[in-house]
Formats: sequence, structure tokens, C-alpha cells
Amino acid sequence: MSTLENLDSHTPMMQQYLRLKAEHRDILLFYRMGDFYELFYDDAKRASQLLDISLTKRGASAGEPIPMAGVPHHAVENYLAKLVNLGESVAICEQIGDPATAKGPVERKVVRIVTPGTISDEALLQERQDNLLAAIWQDGKSFGYATLDISSGRFRLSEPADKEAMAAELQRTNPAELLYAEDFADMSLIDARRGLRRRPLWEFEPETARQQLNMQFGTRDLTGFGVEKAVRGLCAAGCLLQYVKDTQRTSLPHIRSITMERQQDSIIMDAATRRNLEITHNLAGGTENTLASVLDCTVTPMGSRMLKRWLHMPVRDVRTLTRRQQTIAALQDCVADIQPVLRQVGDLERILARLALRTARPRDLARMRHAFQQLPELQAILQDMDVEYVQTLRSDMGEFAELRELLERAIIETPPVLVRDGGVIAPGYNTELDEWRALADGATDYLDRLEVRERERLGIDTLKVGFNAVHGYYIQVSRGQSHLVPMNYVRRQTLKNAERYIIPELKEYEDKVLTSKGKALSLEKQLYDELFDLLLPHLAGLQQSASALAELDVLTNLAERADRLNYICPTFTDKPGIKLTGGRHPVVEQVLNDPFIANPLNLSSQRRMLIITGPNMGGKSTYMRQTALIALLAYIGSFVPAEKAELGPIDRIFTRVGAADDLASGRSTFMVEMTETANILHNATEQSLVLMDEIGRGTSTYDGLSLAWACAENLATRIKSLTLFATHYFELTTLAEKMEGVVNVHLDAVEHGDTIAFMHSIQEGAASKSYGLAVAALAGVPRDVIKRARQKLRELESISGPAAATQVDGSQMSLLSVEERSPAVEALEALDPDTLSPRQALEWIYRLKNLV
Repeated sequence: MSTLENLDSHTPMMQQYLRLKAEHRDILLFYRMGDFYELFYDDAKRASQLLDISLTKRGASAGEPIPMAGVPHHAVENYLAKLVNLGESVAICEQIGDPATAKGPVERKVVRIVTPGTISDEALLQERQDNLLAAIWQDGKSFGYATLDISSGRFRLSEPADKEAMAAELQRTNPAELLYAEDFADMSLIDARRGLRRRPLWEFEPETARQQLNMQFGTRDLTGFGVEKAVRGLCAAGCLLQYVKDTQRTSLPHIRSITMERQQDSIIMDAATRRNLEITHNLAGGTENTLASVLDCTVTPMGSRMLKRWLHMPVRDVRTLTRRQQTIAALQDCVADIQPVLRQVGDLERILARLALRTARPRDLARMRHAFQQLPELQAILQDMDVEYVQTLRSDMGEFAELRELLERAIIETPPVLVRDGGVIAPGYNTELDEWRALADGATDYLDRLEVRERERLGIDTLKVGFNAVHGYYIQVSRGQSHLVPMNYVRRQTLKNAERYIIPELKEYEDKVLTSKGKALSLEKQLYDELFDLLLPHLAGLQQSASALAELDVLTNLAERADRLNYICPTFTDKPGIKLTGGRHPVVEQVLNDPFIANPLNLSSQRRMLIITGPNMGGKSTYMRQTALIALLAYIGSFVPAEKAELGPIDRIFTRVGAADDLASGRSTFMVEMTETANILHNATEQSLVLMDEIGRGTSTYDGLSLAWACAENLATRIKSLTLFATHYFELTTLAEKMEGVVNVHLDAVEHGDTIAFMHSIQEGAASKSYGLAVAALAGVPRDVIKRARQKLRELESISGPAAATQVDGSQMSLLSVEERSPAVEALEALDPDTLSPRQALEWIYRLKNLV
């Protein structure tokens, strides 16, 4: 900014502004002046565009008029929300000096920086979604990644081994703001993300990181957190913590530990799989018709956020899963008792974060009190449940009776939004406050009495006592009666239709009222601050309680869903495989109007790959996806949509389903498909669940068929993963005869005249034919095109002899399955034209035409 070069030519106020702006060049500076936050120069121009507010000019500084834009301080939250959603950061600069004693401009300083990843204000956050700040560090091919949810204090780090794993992490965590080093190599990984922040290299120093983290947690080393050796992850975590300290400018007592996320603890899903399974977002980017939309009927926002984290990180530890299953089973009978009480607990987790940052408002404390008031009833409901984990949750929840009593004594029933205007602390909590308030109230009563007395004494019916901020208290008399006023009334102000006066007695009371009001207000602010000091020592216990309440909410919700949606408890086994009886697709069955047709599934080490054939629209994709979703639900501890379910160990879920051109990166559909396929063939193991849908379609028939064949063979014989392989290449059905562990299944359809009925039920064996033309007719392709296609099909079939057939695996295979002969041809062959009358011959022509 050129204006910085010569500060002396500016007014003192603008010199102060420009010095502060110099420390925050890249972000907007909200500079407090009276009741407004003002922006100047380039900031004003940018803000007027971003916020759609008017750009004005104020008097000159350094001989130039100053561009200026402003927002009223009481509505600042709405403007901040808009800026944060646009990925902008804002430095908030407040007056910290006392205007009464200041020489020159009042002292001001930046008290916090609001950034998309570090917001904790209720107005700026979406309540049922995590809001994460993340940092990424690259070391050769490997990465370090750290995330922090400042609104709960959850601090995690991981070390993705390669670019694919890093992309999957970014997809899963979806940070609101991402810090990266200025020499970050793989920009293509992150350049499409919002809220990117370049940081200098020194912020990623491992030693600085260790020092920062030890200081934050009050520890000597990081061994207790199990992250001592994770150097790459620590580099990211160190940068992240420095950034948070710099933006919050206050202590962060709710960030008390850091956890390492290890790949082997959860089922790994890459970015494509998360997208395809539509866990929390559908393919169009919305939230309807997703697994979360069916499963999430939690009653608190913190429960909803926890459930979504579970869905994105299914755990592999069978002990944890069994514990969750037992709890869900136990809770099924008392969902109706627990949920209404839990609903009253609200978002305790985020209230505690604001308490820790000392930004909690009076209503936050009232909500906290309300949450504490629910605990005795929850304790009582859970008391007699004979399940160990229910009792663990119950003891973690605690009761906090003394804190509840403190808040009941200290805060009025429905406090105002801000502590600034007073009226927050309850009467009876502090004697001195009550005395000052009584003085202020007593003086106000006196003024009411004064008005009545003077009106009667002087016989002036328009006389009234009033107050305004500039002139203080006054006695107002209408212009028409002002001649009746006695000598001791001193005129203070003349209005259009009235005169205002002051008398010594009134002046004395004015001082008394204003002093007592001011004293009461400053004492109230002091008492409010002391409440923080009384509550904060209990922060660790309160956070544990919030976490237990959120988990109780998730498990009660899963119990309600299991009961309502007819889900059963799956069993886990050590043997590889998945056995389902009557499996259903959790989302599709909710959307369909007709009853959903349930299907079995049997995968085991002897039956590792199912080749699935059948018509388009027959339900192949639904059948494959429901398998992955049932596995996913089982591995978060939930009940599943089936009559019976038994699952062996699963380490990863892969899906290669459908694809769109990624034209922005210059990759065709086929290229996207092959990239995803390569990822599967490199990373799948014997314990992986792999869904392959229609591989090889984006290229010529023979290329596609050969690729599909080779991939299927590789998955079945080398990797030996549990695979569902849907295909339209009928040639692949012969794999079952050649390879051990490969089995054919199909979804059936029945043709009836010109229409086709999909049976949606899975049968053993290969499909008898393809129904492509029938489906095309159903979609409304013109009849003459369908007819021409039938002709062409017959031609192709007649020539797909030795010349055109593809030699796969040394045996002769026809490219297209042979269709049965047309009924018209059979009828013609059976006809004897010599025996027909002209009338019968004509009828036969019509009949044959219909048969064709």
C-alpha cells in the first residue's frame, strides 16, 4: 500500500490505522470507531464488493480523500459469516484505551483474527458439521497432515504415505482452511480447495513444533501421545498450533492433547470410494439421499457431527464394535425416554470451546446450566442398565451439581445476548451489586415521584421528567405552559414545541443514578469474568461429559434407526468373507415407493469373486453398493439392513463405479476409470472389499474386454480380494470355469412383447442374454432406430464367427450372445401359402407385421 511510505503526512488517527494495517497486509482490518467497524483504502474497496456495502470517502489525509466503508458493530456477526463463507480472514481491531484519558487517538489493538478454520462463534458455524483447520507438509513422496477443530479442541495428526492417501484424507476431513508451506510441491492436490493459506518454511520446523506442543499441553515430551516419532505429522501440527495462537490471541486451555490417526486402525477408503458411496454428500454435492441423511436422526448437533466422523472412519477393532452393538441393543427399549432429555442438552461441546476462549456469551452460560439440569434425569434412566459400556458413559457424563447451582444463582432466567448492557447477573448473587442496583432503581423511583410532585405543585399538566445521553436528566414543559415555570428552573435546551429545564435537586440525583448505574455495570462485567475463572478448572471433566453425551446421542439414535428401519445386529468372524441373507440398500429402500427386493450375498475364501451379469437397470450397481454400505455400517458398530449378516475382517473398501470426465485436469472418462483401477490393483489386499462396475467401457470393444479380463484375473488369482465384478462382457462368465474362487451370479429380467420387467433378484449362474435393445426401447429411443439396431445385431451375430471373434485365453468366444430366432420367421416357415385364401393371406401379413 503506497500510503504507508510516508506516515508523517497523515493525520494521527490514520497513522495509527496504517501501522496496524502494516501488520495485517493480506487480510481485511475491521477498525473500531464508535459504533462502527470501518475499513479504509483497498480494504474498503474489497469489502464494498464482497459485502455489497456502500463505498464512501472521508476527509483528506496526506492530501487525498480516503475511500471508506463500514459495518455497524452490533451486526458484525452477519458480515463476518459472509466473509468467512467466502474464505476471507478478518482482523478485528478494538479500542482498548479509555477515551476520557486518551491524548490523541484512543489506543487500539487487534484482539483476534477471524479465519474460516478458527471460528467458534455460533453465528458463523454450521451446527451439524465439523469445521476444521488443517495443515499439510510434504517430504518427498510422503506427507504430514494435522487437523484441529477449534470448536471442540479435537487435534489429530496423520502421515499419509502417498498422494492417493493424502487426497483421501483431504476428501474425508474437508477442511475450511488449509495451511501449506511456501515450497509445497504437489499443488494440484490442493489448488482447488477453499481457504488456502501459504505459510513461511520456518513455521514447519520439527523442533519448534515439539516446543510449541509441549508448551500447549504442559508436558516435557510427546511420548505420552504416541506422536514422538511422527516427524512429518509434527511439522504440520506445529505450524497449525502457531497459526491458531496467532489468530486467537488468547490461551487455548481446551486443546489438551493430540492423537495420531493410524491407517491400520480404520477401514481405508480412497477419495473416489467416499464419493461413490455417497456417505455424507451425494454425487451432485448435496446432502439428500445419502447414508447420513437416512441414519442421522440425532437430537444434538454434537451427536450429529460425531456420527458423521464415525461414518467416515469405520473402526477395525472388534472389541469397540461389540461394545457399541451391546449398547445399541440395551438402549432400544428406552429411546423414547432418553431422546427428549438429550435434545435439551444442546451443543455443549461448542459452548465449552467458547468458554475456554473466554468468548462465551450470557446465553451460552444459560444453555450450559440447562444442559446440567438434564443430567440427573439421564443418570436415573441409565442407572439400572446392566451393560458395562452404558455405565462407563454414565460415569463420564457426571452431574456437576455445584456448577449447576452456581449458574442458577449467578445468571438470570433468560439473559440478554451481550453482557455489555448489564442485566445478566441474578439478584441475590452479589450484595454490592444489589446495593448499586437498588440505588439506581431508588433514584429512578424518586424521579417518578418528583414528576408527580412538580406537576401538582405548579399546576402544569404537560410537565414530565426525561433523560437523554447528551443532556442527562431534564424537566420538560410544553411551549404553551412555559410561562408558568418558577424562577429556580434553569433553561437547558429549547425544542420546537417545548422547553427543557434543570433544577439543582435533579442534578444531584442525576449524578447518583449515573454513578450507581456505571458502578453496577462495571461490577457486573467483573463478576461475569469471575464466573469463567470458577468454571474453567472443570473444563477437562466438562469436555469428557460433552463427549459422552454426544456418544450416547449417536448410540441412542442408532438404536432408534435399527428399530424403525428393521436392521439386525451383524456378527464378526476371523474368517475372510461376507455372508448376507436378505441384504438391502439402506438409502434406496427409503426412496423407493415399491417394496425393496432383498438379496443374499456369499463371499468367502472359496468364493472370492462374483461376476455379476444382467441388464442395465437390473440392479447390479445397487446390489454392489449395498454390500459396501452394509459392511461400512457394521464397522461403525451399527445394526445393518439385512435378515442375517456375518462379516470377516476388512481393511479397505474400493469402488470403481461409473465415472465422469475430469476435463478440468484434462482426463477423459476412460483415463479417470483407469487411474482408479490402477489404484485398486496396487493397494488392494486379501482383506479388501472391491467393487468393480463396468470396467473397460470407455474404449473399443476388444480393448475393453481384454482389460476387464486381465483385471478380473489379477484380482481373483494374485490379490485374492473379496470382489464384486459387474460386467456386460458375457465372455467374462467363462472365468468361473477356468479359475478357482470365481462364481457367476446374475440379475434377471423378463421380456414381455415390447416391454421388459426387471426382477431385481440375484440368481446363481450367468445371465442368459443382454437386454440392451429392450432397455433402449424403454428409454424412448425411436422405434425405427431400435428396429435398425435389431437388423444390425443379426448381421453382426452372423459374422462373429472365427474371423471376428476375439481369441481370449486361447479359446474361441463369440462377441455377442446369439439371440433366439424371431417368432415371425418361425411362423413363416410353418406356413403353406398354397392352402391360404386371399383373405387369410392378408390376415397373415398383418399378423406377421405384428410379430416383427
